[in-house]
Amino acid sequence: MVIDVSDGVSRKMDTRLIEYVIAVADELSFTRAARRVYTGQSTVSAGVRALERQLGATLFERDQRGVRITPAGEAVLPALRELVAAEARARTAADPRGELRGELRIGVFSSVSYLAIPHVIGDFHRDHPLVELRLRAASGGSGELADAVRRGRLDLSLFGLPAASAPGLAVHRLATTPYRVLLPTGHELEQRTELRLEDLAGERFVDAPVGFGNRDVLDAALNARGIVREIRAEVTETSAIPVFVATGLGIALLPELLIPPNDGITTVRLAERIDWEFNVVTRSSPGEAATALLERLLAAY
Repeated sequence: MVIDVSDGVSRKMDTRLIEYVIAVADELSFTRAARRVYTGQSTVSAGVRALERQLGATLFERDQRGVRITPAGEAVLPALRELVAAEARARTAADPRGELRGELRIGVFSSVSYLAIPHVIGDFHRDHPLVELRLRAASGGSGELADAVRRGRLDLSLFGLPAASAPGLAVHRLATTPYRVLLPTGHELEQRTELRLEDLAGERFVDAPVGFGNRDVLDAALNARGIVREIRAEVTETSAIPVFVATGLGIALLPELLIPPNDGITTVRLAERIDWEFNVVTRSSPGEAATALLERLLAAY
């Protein structure tokens, strides 16, 4: 499809070239971008150069260290994304069945297999096969995912921090869940029906790295109470935390919603109420596909 982007002079912009630029911006790699858009790397490179000539600006810096977006690229990307979204809306409107189409980029946690999320996304895909789904996790946790939504690199993302931690974004609450204590089977405290934080003094902990929502919320709550703990191990997959607890490496405090079924551990109620918010973040005006998926996620929880 060709879109007229006249600004006093009639010029035509091919949305395929725009898709190449967006793919490179998201992947920061011409090789990965080419795989994403199902074409050759030379085609993507040529397409990016052609669009740069049309715009009269360099969008990417390319050298031995990799690919980086220039300030001009950052400035123009939101408009390019909106052109692609506008095309998807036009095709949806022209379809007598009104089927959603386009691309939907979703930020997910590194461990979601035991949540309802995969089932919701799978059902969405079956009902809207013309929407191309792209799921991404982030090594930096919720903060990095929210920043990707803010920059337009994701359309919607799971988010494990309070709403105040996502300025400029719309935060949609899915659930609120309390933290529980995870103990290895055979631990001297496993017969207790409730534990206070003071009961855990001197214990070593397994947790996610700083930047992950469940870790940051817990750290803030403990710091407010003047509690310092020793982290024995940090693991980026939340589902692996109970596994390490079961080996006796340490204990853990996790939101109840994030505790998968696991042999070798006992969970005990925490006397102090510390809550974790399970949210989704979008921009203030999400697209049709993002809105449709968001409605399903809210209904699931």
